[in-house]
Amino acid sequence: MPSPSSPREVLSSLGELTRRVRSAQRGTWFPLLLFGVLTLGGILVDRLTFTLQTVTCSPAPGSADIAPASCTLARQGSPVYWTLGVALAYGATAYFYVRQARSRGVGSPVRPYVIAGAALLALVAATTFWATRHGVPAPRTPIDFLGLHLDPASEFTQFLERFTGEAATIGLPLLVLAWAERNRALLSFALAYLLVELAPISTGWAGISATSPWSGLPRLALPAGFLLLGALGFALAQRARQRDAS
Repeated sequence: MPSPSSPREVLSSLGELTRRVRSAQRGTWFPLLLFGVLTLGGILVDRLTFTLQTVTCSPAPGSADIAPASCTLARQGSPVYWTLGVALAYGATAYFYVRQARSRGVGSPVRPYVIAGAALLALVAATTFWATRHGVPAPRTPIDFLGLHLDPASEFTQFLERFTGEAATIGLPLLVLAWAERNRALLSFALAYLLVELAPISTGWAGISATSPWSGLPRLALPAGFLLLGALGFALAQRARQRDAS
């Protein structure tokens, strides 16, 4: 007859079981891979949609000239590509997590992640639509952000533009996934990714002009590479855990 286990042994066994279940639930590498590929695709989309247009803009602040000036407006990117691509990535991630959970006989922590991602994506899409409902603002023209007319040259406005991009639609939901999975490594990765997205990366360091069709390359290549390297790292770590458990 087996001897009864002590409370400490029971708690230790439960803790080990909890760690194994959480490990079996994780599939962190998959959304990182999808968003890395999506961000790489954004470079090509920027290139294909790039246009230059001469428009009338307001005089530079502090200038004595009150007459309207001519400015060159560079346009690139597609809100449709990002909105549809991010939405499909969240749908594919939900399917992957649910299928993985069923095959392993465990629950799935993906619901809060997908809900947070979808909600933030809808908010960013609505904000983008509102700001560009009359077309892309000309240079030096105040940006209409939900009724607030912001100076496009201010650091706060430029930070807000970076935040309402991939930082909000990809980075913030990763924090929710890290919480749902109780994954400290993913939490550190998500915070580092947010720093990459929010950093004021210019085209000068890459030797690419702001009026070049490839001007989006420096801004997107760094986060894309970061996401893909993260996907590789988490996939290798998950494989090692599975090998040790078998």
